[in-house]
Amino acid sequence: MDLQSGKFYWPSTFPDAPSYPMIEQDIACDVLIIGGGSSGAQCAHYLSDTDLKVVVVDKRKIGLGSTCANTALIQYLGDKMLFELVNSFGEKAAIQHMKLCEEAVNDIEKQCVSMEMDPEFIRRDTLYYASDKAGVEKLNKEYYYLDKHGFKADLLTEKQINQQYPFQKESALYTYDDGELNPFKYNHGLLKEAHKKGVSIYEQTNITGKKLEKEKATFFTDKGHSIQARHVIIAAGYEGLEFKKEENALMTSSYAVVTNPVTEFTDWHKRTLIWETARPYIYMRTTKDNRIIIGGLDDNTTYPDDRDSKIMHKKYKLIEEFNKLFPNIQVNPEYYLGAFYGGTHDGLPMIGEYEEFPNCFFLFAYGDNGLVYSGVLAKIIQDIITKGSHPAMSLYQKQRV
Repeated sequence: MDLQSGKFYWPSTFPDAPSYPMIEQDIACDVLIIGGGSSGAQCAHYLSDTDLKVVVVDKRKIGLGSTCANTALIQYLGDKMLFELVNSFGEKAAIQHMKLCEEAVNDIEKQCVSMEMDPEFIRRDTLYYASDKAGVEKLNKEYYYLDKHGFKADLLTEKQINQQYPFQKESALYTYDDGELNPFKYNHGLLKEAHKKGVSIYEQTNITGKKLEKEKATFFTDKGHSIQARHVIIAAGYEGLEFKKEENALMTSSYAVVTNPVTEFTDWHKRTLIWETARPYIYMRTTKDNRIIIGGLDDNTTYPDDRDSKIMHKKYKLIEEFNKLFPNIQVNPEYYLGAFYGGTHDGLPMIGEYEEFPNCFFLFAYGDNGLVYSGVLAKIIQDIITKGSHPAMSLYQKQRV
């Protein structure tokens, strides 16, 4: 799958990233993880603390799939608003999901602190502003549930927003203790730590065939080697749909730019993450080297050529949208991209289990919070493999419970 195109920022921040060999012989393991991006790396992280023999394979160099396009805003709120999840799944299930996402943010911070390399994790608050009158009503509903269930958030008035930012918005939700990181370094950091604990990692190893039996699964590489496993986690991001089509998956295209370094952030209160209630929405964050990431302007195209033909227009449009909010910060798009972006129709990520794929778990961490969702689902899958169950599994199964 042609996942993304453009001039990518994250690999430039870590030019000497670790490399791993290709598979050159038949191997057997307890758990095979197909995909070495964020989902696969988090699965490897959790399983590295078990006695299981774990193997990770990726068809590219590690981190050069969708990780390159990940803008890595680490939040527990997502595309589908909490009050909408309450309407769809009930209050208990929606709050359980939010609590698990909040826990995943804390887990990501712990992982970043403990790993050898610095993935540039930093806690950031978030400003979630109303794009219009309908957005004001949505934020009121959102705040009701956040406040009721003890999430740390404030509902700001127009005056309060204007005291902290150079733009006028009627209302905004201000949430605390979200975060940002460098997803490329985070990806490599997780795998490097897992590798030190005995996880085998292979890159440039393309899976082209399979034989699935009741007690084991065997996958074959394009070089003719086999990988036999008792359990398989297909953590291939959007390319998981090449293994198994999923009717709940929704594919679109999204765009982002990374600017030149900026010397002055006086107008930008605490360098918060910023996004809005409009759909599609614009979002932004800063980086360790003082650049600004601006993303959004999603559209429904699923054709790479069509997506890529829009990148030049979208990159200048994103800068224009940024300047509407921060007219005193002058920026240029030094890096830019267009990428496939996946969500689900019902707004929750998924763990797919299918009769025709025995012993296999499909990790579909689809949605704007992919890094966080990957952490939630990886932790659940670890428990299912090692303990046989997890209390939240029913929330993320294909047949929602």
